Amino acid sequence: MNRFLYFAGFAYIAVCGAIVVREVLARTPVEYAVPVPAGPVEDRPDLAPTTSGAHWFAAMKPYCNQVEVDVRERFSPPPATSEGAGYAAACFALAGKIERARTIIEGITPSDRAGAASVLFNVAHPVADAGDDRASGPMMELVLEYWPNNYMALYHAGMSEYSLGQHMLADKHLRSFLQMYTAADGFTQNARQALEAMERATPSGLLKLRKRVERDSSARP
Repeated sequence: MNRFLYFAGFAYIAVCGAIVVREVLARTPVEYAVPVPAGPVEDRPDLAPTTSGAHWFAAMKPYCNQVEVDVRERFSPPPATSEGAGYAAACFALAGKIERARTIIEGITPSDRAGAASVLFNVAHPVADAGDDRASGPMMELVLEYWPNNYMALYHAGMSEYSLGQHMLADKHLRSFLQMYTAADGFTQNARQALEAMERATPSGLLKLRKRVERDSSARP
């Protein structure tokens, strides 16, 4: 009797096991696709929104250097607008490629070039205000080609030229700046000091400096 019960128990277990194996084999395996992150949007200009030049530049700015700018710009071109051209010119200018920046601005309608130059100026201005006149100077000179009465571009271009020893250009730009900007602040003080230093550097400058100081002093209220 006991032998029969053992046999019946083993048979029951075997039948249950066979049923389980059949059900498992009959099922179709389900594959779950796990998306692989492609990196932040700001690291992928091709995925960044390009509805405006500002969006394009925000994604492109980390690559505005001599090594990467050309490839990235071909991979993700800016919007075909004057704003887009301004930001593209700014990107290449930040990379030190001023001629390429000029070509971009020259490639748009003449009536839109001043607008593109204003975009370029807005990018270069914080660099100049941070004290890097040498780096921002060429950018400001490019701005002046299309926006000649921008007095802050005149100031930063002049100070950059002064620091580089380009005294003729510096003299021209700083004097034009002082004709447009009359506030008694650090900008005018720096411009006057630079002009005076350049005049002291030449023998004929001493007399000119003395006469100019007397004339400026007499004109003050």
